[in-house]
Amino acid sequence: MSEEVDLLVIGGGINGAGIARDAAGRGLSVLLVEKDDLASHTSSASTKLVHGGLRYLEHFEFRLVAESLREREVLLEAAPHIIWPLRFVLPHEPKMRPKWMLRAGLALYDRLGGRGRLPRSKKVSLKIAPHRAILQDRLTAGFEYSDCWVEDSRLVVLSAMDAEARGATIATRTRCTGLARHEDHWLATLQDTNGERVVRAKAVVNAAGPFVDRIAKAALGQGTPAHLRLVKGSHIVVPRAYPGDHAYIFQQADKRIVFAIPYERDYTLIGTTDILYDGDLDHVEISAEERRYLREAVTQYFRSGVSEEDIVHTYAGVRPLYEDKAASNSTVTRDYVFEVEAGGQGGGGAPILSVYGGKITTYRKLAEHALAKLSRHMEIPGEAWTRGAPLPGGDMRDADFADFLWEASERLDWMPPEMLLRLARAYGTRIDTLIGDAASLDDLGTHFGGDLYEAELDYLVAHEFARTAEDVLWRRSKLALHLSQEAQDAVTRWFEERG
Repeated sequence: MSEEVDLLVIGGGINGAGIARDAAGRGLSVLLVEKDDLASHTSSASTKLVHGGLRYLEHFEFRLVAESLREREVLLEAAPHIIWPLRFVLPHEPKMRPKWMLRAGLALYDRLGGRGRLPRSKKVSLKIAPHRAILQDRLTAGFEYSDCWVEDSRLVVLSAMDAEARGATIATRTRCTGLARHEDHWLATLQDTNGERVVRAKAVVNAAGPFVDRIAKAALGQGTPAHLRLVKGSHIVVPRAYPGDHAYIFQQADKRIVFAIPYERDYTLIGTTDILYDGDLDHVEISAEERRYLREAVTQYFRSGVSEEDIVHTYAGVRPLYEDKAASNSTVTRDYVFEVEAGGQGGGGAPILSVYGGKITTYRKLAEHALAKLSRHMEIPGEAWTRGAPLPGGDMRDADFADFLWEASERLDWMPPEMLLRLARAYGTRIDTLIGDAASLDDLGTHFGGDLYEAELDYLVAHEFARTAEDVLWRRSKLALHLSQEAQDAVTRWFEERG
């Protein structure tokens, strides 16, 4: 007899993890399958912001911006260890949008955001420190506003962890190779390293991101009424380009914007691009043209330019945007759309819900809306519950990370400050689960280099679905930017020896 679940979720990105979490918390039996690692594709290739989308106001997407700004506050309280406030400096470029437009847009942004925890926008002089030494002389005035930084792939992992804690099964490296609808259920063929198995599900959620049409066609024999516009966004990482904890947002002549953001202590993240994509979805890479575009985008603003030789790392992902026939890739909506197909006479058969579009900031609300859609075709127990519920490690008093870090530093006084900060940021209150009974660095097991010890690898395998060195070094963390190649090779061997 095949395994039976209420809900099969296909896709281990942010939307799939969010829907699995919400559904499991309402009492549904849930199986999430992901053909690779969690957040292997789009969800780990973002600009890593929880934000309202200031530039969306220019395209009159007021509902999306308002919802995003409300969700910004919700997520900041749910995961204060991996999400924190960031101030953005927007220089006024005389040849582009006038000051009154920027001022009006920021005033509306503040108003839509309500009275939250983040400071409001303000004018700023670029003729004083630190901006004077960073930006070119023609830039004399600008504005500051607030949004948030997020460790994107960790947000996915924490959501999946919470789903599992509430009863869901999370199956990574598991591919859905077939979907067949019967009168009141689906039979899904799943393949992993142990072979094939068949799962029976009352409903299917197709949250496969860029692969969503591929899954829809496998299930229905054709695409759904909605269609994707696949848009590649690429980023470059360079050595720290300027001092300070603030980010810059630079207007471009093509009406796009490019961010420069402090990254991993020693670096600056620069992105992103918007390029229509029709290549291999499993192997997405930045192009030479995109590298040049991003370098030139910031060189127009910084006193010190960015050369090709400065680039130490790049990444690219494909955004599965809903095709709204917008003329430009940068203006196509970032909102989300659902297509629900329920076969049978009168649409009374087993449903499949496909998710198009969306953004990291609204993933929790998207999950609520997805279950509301499914409730028209199946029984969904319980009420919406995720608002106000912390993610793993985020259960800090008053969502105050600084207070938590201070308490941890007093209790774990044997741990070097930089290591404690990294672990506290990554794991929050679950740092105690990671270190166990350790009372010294020697108690943490093999030292791989930097501040990486075997205890952390053991934790990531046991609790965070990590199976390879890449899972750890690039998705659960960005330690690959800080560790020597020798140390990275040692991590690879550690996983190989485990089988």
